Amino acid sequence: MKHPQLTYFTLGEGITAFSSTRHRGVSTGNYGAFNINPFCGDDAEAVRINRAALCEELGVEPEKLIMPRQIHGVGLQNIVNRVLIKPQSERNQLLDGFDGVMTDVPNVCIGVSTADCLPVLLYDPVHKAVCAVHAGWRGTVQRIVQKAVAKMHVCYGTEAPQIRACIGPGISLAHFEVGDEVYSAFEQAGFEMSQIARRYAKWHIDLEECNRLQLTEIGVQTAQIHVSGICTYENVDDYFSARRLGTASGRIFSGILIR
Repeated sequence: MKHPQLTYFTLGEGITAFSSTRHRGVSTGNYGAFNINPFCGDDAEAVRINRAALCEELGVEPEKLIMPRQIHGVGLQNIVNRVLIKPQSERNQLLDGFDGVMTDVPNVCIGVSTADCLPVLLYDPVHKAVCAVHAGWRGTVQRIVQKAVAKMHVCYGTEAPQIRACIGPGISLAHFEVGDEVYSAFEQAGFEMSQIARRYAKWHIDLEECNRLQLTEIGVQTAQIHVSGICTYENVDDYFSARRLGTASGRIFSGILIR
């Protein structure tokens, strides 16, 4: 079995954080080659094989690879042991409709799926807790990253200055063209538009900066935020991009686990 090619991020000792690339999988066409998302139309057997390869690469049991079915909302699920022991059908229900997952259970890989939207990975080294957030424009405008930190505080006692964060591959300002209604949504939500938007032929929004600013606003230290700077639109040969490939295509899986 060939192992997937992953882009790893350094968040701390005993933490594995990564985003998948398109390489070294068995999916074909716009799902090729490495896709583990079962909700985007890929062949189920290809997804199963790719998923098994990722588990082998990470050294985790298949049932401990956690992926929610996302809905571009702000729902956040805490993955505790009682979730992990549920039958697969019940677990699927518990993961249905969430755009962020968090845990303090070791050897459990939690993650989110993206293809231009941003994955944000969070690590609290004091309480040994991690979180993975799907931050598309809808989640970003509703400040899902700040909501995730707030929930980590409730669940684990996390304080924002303790957090180490990584903003993974996503669409860049240069390519994230939006309609006036999206611009207005950010403006009405109180974002400082001069910091996050630029006018080309149409408005463009900087999702990376939106999420970085959300973290610093609540006390996460700038030096503790790693921004990958990888634009999925520009690097479609390596990372899935829905704007380049269409929605019937694969997804990047960005995961984090405590060893």
